[in-house]
Amino acid sequence: MNEDPGSTNGPTHRSWWDRLGHMFSGEPRNRDELIEELRTAQANGLLSNDTLTMVEGAIKVTELSVDDVMVPRAQIVSLPVDAPLPDILAAVVESGHSRFPVHGEDKDEVLGILLAKDLLKYFGLSEGGDVRALLRPAVLIPESMRLNVLLAEFRLTRNHMALVVDEYGGVAGLITIEDVLEQIVGEIDDEHDDEEEPVLATQLDDGVFAVSALTPIADFNEVAGAHFSDEEFDTIGGMITSEFGHLPSVGEEITMGDFVFRVTEADDRRVLHFHVTRVSSNGNGNNGT
Repeated sequence: MNEDPGSTNGPTHRSWWDRLGHMFSGEPRNRDELIEELRTAQANGLLSNDTLTMVEGAIKVTELSVDDVMVPRAQIVSLPVDAPLPDILAAVVESGHSRFPVHGEDKDEVLGILLAKDLLKYFGLSEGGDVRALLRPAVLIPESMRLNVLLAEFRLTRNHMALVVDEYGGVAGLITIEDVLEQIVGEIDDEHDDEEEPVLATQLDDGVFAVSALTPIADFNEVAGAHFSDEEFDTIGGMITSEFGHLPSVGEEITMGDFVFRVTEADDRRVLHFHVTRVSSNGNGNNGT
């Protein structure tokens, strides 16, 4: 059968679609090969960096268990059921969370989940009372449950939190729907998370810089005296990854303009950090403009 003469995507894109079609219509292949095809699509401009990151995260979720991402027992903010309501309110306000396990004599005796909004309604109606009246049922899950199964259960039951129990029935940790979604879309900050101003570009020596992949190109130009264009990409990471044509690994390097960019930190989804060295003393060169 002849190739579609009306296609304008070019042989490279047609080749990628042919391979992807074969992957789904032929015999099954492993996830590593699927991810490699998706990265090829991103390098060819068929997927954005953000889309590739989310797709890889969604695939990764099927491989992770609850115990891989749960909040461990020692870090759980739980509330004793017999504590005075003013003390409970103070703990809720200090933590900034919205849901809390409530326990009896010990932390393994979970009586239910307290929602901060329920507590506030209660204070509006009465100055005293028993917190037991406010508790909602706790969802208990095993450590071995897959994250994709848990996410489906969260959607079905409309729960946002589950307590993780070990083989002996004790509380091993806690997991929320946010913890699962962060595996797909990345870190989700809210108004209670501490905001730290990241150090994006630091000069280590004359002509040598440590640079975060998230550094805006304009900021790098200012720090390093470079002249890279930011019309196509916003960050150094986006520009350099595009120049590589693939997701580079730690140790790979590439020269652009008067600078050598060497990858010093990366994961299986994105580049995180570069070591940048100026290779020319001519600061008036045309670095990507």
